[in-house]
Amino acid sequence: MSIDGKVVAITGASSGIGEATARLLAERGAAVVLGARRTERLERLTADIREQGGRAVACQIDVTRQADLTRLVERAVTDFGRIDVLVGNAGISKISPVADLDVDGWSAMIDVNLRGVLHGIAAALPVFREQGEGHLVTTLSTASLKIVPTMAVYAGTKNAVGTLLEGLRRESTDGTLRTTSISPGFVGTELASSIDDPHARERIQHAMDAFAIPPTAVASAIAFAIEQPREVEVGDITIRPTVQD
Repeated sequence: MSIDGKVVAITGASSGIGEATARLLAERGAAVVLGARRTERLERLTADIREQGGRAVACQIDVTRQADLTRLVERAVTDFGRIDVLVGNAGISKISPVADLDVDGWSAMIDVNLRGVLHGIAAALPVFREQGEGHLVTTLSTASLKIVPTMAVYAGTKNAVGTLLEGLRRESTDGTLRTTSISPGFVGTELASSIDDPHARERIQHAMDAFAIPPTAVASAIAFAIEQPREVEVGDITIRPTVQD
């Protein structure tokens, strides 16, 4: 049960859960390949990890582009010889009532939250098959477990990913692939900044300010799943504030 020596690529790594996960895994000896759109933040995070004695490289990506995910995986293999884990953490939340008909917002969530995960699978799975092992860890949401007003489409994208991962797991019982779904509740991240509807944004931000757990709590859950022996698959983890409804 060890993370030391593993090679882990992370999408959405420039802040929040992705950043916390990168720091924790690097502290425990993993080589991390950090993918996100915000180059300056990635470079600062990479420099911080290296200053602490860790191994990290940055790769500017947009998960809506298949070629970018392929490049992220290739960077892991080129720099560190393999890829053991792909943490699919990039996500956006364009929440509002369905009746607002925010078709552009719906499309953006589908592109990032669902298509982005598919792009990661397409990039990593052939490498995992060639290596004989690999692990997909994907961030979902408790919004997919308790459907609330204004979050129907967001929850739909997350539920779609959960279905996708379960189907992939059932197709991959030869021992090569492990899949883990992480469903966080309210976490102190920048997710609310992607919400255009002012009332929904205010409601989510208020909840975050009142009782959100830190991103490090989710990072610890991700680390727990990764550090299990190869024959042990942690399929689903739900992690939320104790007081969250």
